[in-house]
Amino acid sequence: MYLVTASEMQQMDRQTIESFGIPGRVLMENAGLGATRVLLDQFDDIINKKVGVIAGRGNNGGDGFVIARYLAQKDIEVTVYLLAESAGVKGDAAANLELLSPINIPVIEIPDQQSFLTHKTSLLHQEIWVDAILGTGLKSDVKGYFKQIIDFINSLNRPVFSVDIPSGLNSDTGQPCGTCIRAQATATFAFAKTGHFLFPGSDYTGNLEIIDIGIPDYIAKEVSPKQSLITPEIIRTVFKPRPMDAHKGNTGHVLVVSGSPGKTGAAAMTAMSAMRAGAGLVTLAIPESLNPILEAQVIEVMTSPLPETKTGILGESSFDKIMNQLSGKKCLAIGPGLGEAAETKKLVHRIIRESNVPVVVDADGINNMAGSVDILKKTKAPVILTPHPGEMARLLDSTAGSVQKDRINCASEFAEKFNVHVVLKGVKTVIAHPDGNSFINPTGNPGMASGGMGDVLTGIIAGFVTQGYSPESATHAGVYLHGAAADTLAEKNGPFGYLATEVMKEIPAQIKLVVQ
Repeated sequence: MYLVTASEMQQMDRQTIESFGIPGRVLMENAGLGATRVLLDQFDDIINKKVGVIAGRGNNGGDGFVIARYLAQKDIEVTVYLLAESAGVKGDAAANLELLSPINIPVIEIPDQQSFLTHKTSLLHQEIWVDAILGTGLKSDVKGYFKQIIDFINSLNRPVFSVDIPSGLNSDTGQPCGTCIRAQATATFAFAKTGHFLFPGSDYTGNLEIIDIGIPDYIAKEVSPKQSLITPEIIRTVFKPRPMDAHKGNTGHVLVVSGSPGKTGAAAMTAMSAMRAGAGLVTLAIPESLNPILEAQVIEVMTSPLPETKTGILGESSFDKIMNQLSGKKCLAIGPGLGEAAETKKLVHRIIRESNVPVVVDADGINNMAGSVDILKKTKAPVILTPHPGEMARLLDSTAGSVQKDRINCASEFAEKFNVHVVLKGVKTVIAHPDGNSFINPTGNPGMASGGMGDVLTGIIAGFVTQGYSPESATHAGVYLHGAAADTLAEKNGPFGYLATEVMKEIPAQIKLVVQ
């Protein structure tokens, strides 16, 4: 399922009008008619309500004029509030504005603060709002009078239906531009926008419906959007039936390098999660003093005691044994619970550079690369990084806040620059690949804000990679199923309080759901 940027959508609109020959007014009519159908479906009591359409002077406002016309044909009481003077409306929007007068739809011009105060009582009487103020092209902050209007609509606590995108929302990043309409539902046109799914845009958007307005498929393929939403259909194509003679020797062997004093749980969860994802064999390589503890925790997993420093952590003295352990393995997972000592940092750098099998790097594996990300340009095998926003910020020498404001670009630019796969965790996890394509994951919930969830995800992804799935397929399936497992637990047991180990145990059932 494509997710488009504002510029990609503008390009598709332009090509449809100029090269395919569909007039812009037809596209606007299709958009308004489709949006009206969604509006009537979302608000089944609208017939008896007073509806206010608050419209800007651009094409988003034009869509709103079309909606007003169709609502009037249903004998719904509708009033249009135009945030401009009628003379300032041009093109297709102006043509649709002119159609309102013959059918006696009131159009109240409120182009400035004084007129807003004059008509404020009328605004207060509306019971449902159609937001057609600002469209997908917005980049700068909403200020002044428009900000006042948006904040006023939000303050009314009345149901709001947004046209294409909630006014004030950046359609590329999902960030409010200073302020933003908080919609109960949104009808968008042709394709969903990335901002509809990235947090917090997903909260402002409400229930989202996509309207086919007549853009030909070949034009969409020519534009070739780089962003997509992960869907069950995508995950279903990942898994291949195992042959009847499958055995643990041909279903993949993962090596997990993990653990330090006080952090044996991270190592155990990573290793066990790889098995829950279907890995035939898992070897957990840990500091030798931790071996008795972990042997008791991970019954199905083999352990490999490694030489350790005087403080009981891994350093360069364990490098040779780790490299020997890689023989016969299909994937290496490194990082959870490893620590950030100087000796460990050197070990991590050497392993990432020298591994000849795909590497999944998480937690302290990522933290140990901060300030030394150029080592990623010297790797011999595919690398998958699974940072949370704070870890991503360390790689970029930035802040978590800056990362969160532009998740798609932060992940995508890093993935392309360093030829790695990036799983930027958080609400609506972003997965970016070296070819420039990125994906947004829709599964998961706030109950996942507890220890060990990232360790489990690392193991799941490594488990899929070791079975022969590509880094792309392994990351998509791992992230989607990890979130889906948590969603199942939240629905069954409550919104929080379930454990990472419980998510891990739910993975086989989630695989069954998508493949059956």
